[in-house]
Amino acid sequence: MRGTVAVALADEAATTALGAALAGSLGVGEAILLYGPLGMGKSTLARGLIRALTGPDEDVPSPTFTLVQFYETAPPVAHFDLYRLSRPEEAFEIGLDEALDTGVALIEWPERLGEDLERTLGPDRLSIVLSEDGDGRIATLAGSGTWAVKIDAGIEGLNG
Repeated sequence: MRGTVAVALADEAATTALGAALAGSLGVGEAILLYGPLGMGKSTLARGLIRALTGPDEDVPSPTFTLVQFYETAPPVAHFDLYRLSRPEEAFEIGLDEALDTGVALIEWPERLGEDLERTLGPDRLSIVLSEDGDGRIATLAGSGTWAVKIDAGIEGLNG
C-alpha cells in the first residue's frame, strides 16, 4: 500500500534508531502518532526522535504525569502522552493546537483523541503501530498527507 512501510525492530536500540531516522523528516504542522499497548516501545521511539534533534544526553522523560513536554528543537517538538485523558478536548487544553501551529506534535495514545484525526490534527500525519514480533517488534508506518509522500520517497535509515 502506498505511504506504508513495515520496519523490523530487533531490540530497544533499533526502536531508538527508528525515532532518530524520522527526526530529519519532520515539518511544522505535522503529527506523529504512536500506537501500541503498554511496554511496546512508544516512549523509546519518542526518546530516539527527540534526542536526534537535541543531543544524546537530553533528559527525555515520558510525559505520563505532566501530559506534555516541550522541546526547543528545529522544528519545535511537543511530546504528548494522552493515556490519562478522559475527554478528547483535554488535549487542546494542554496545548495540542498550539504545538501544531508552531512545530510537531509527537503523540502517545492518540486513540484518546477520537476517530476524526484529520479534523483534529490536520492532513499531515504519520501513524506508527508497534506490535510484537517474536522477541522483537514490528513498526508499521502509515503516512497521510505529506507523510505518505515522504514514506513513498524513502526515509534514510529505515530498513523497511
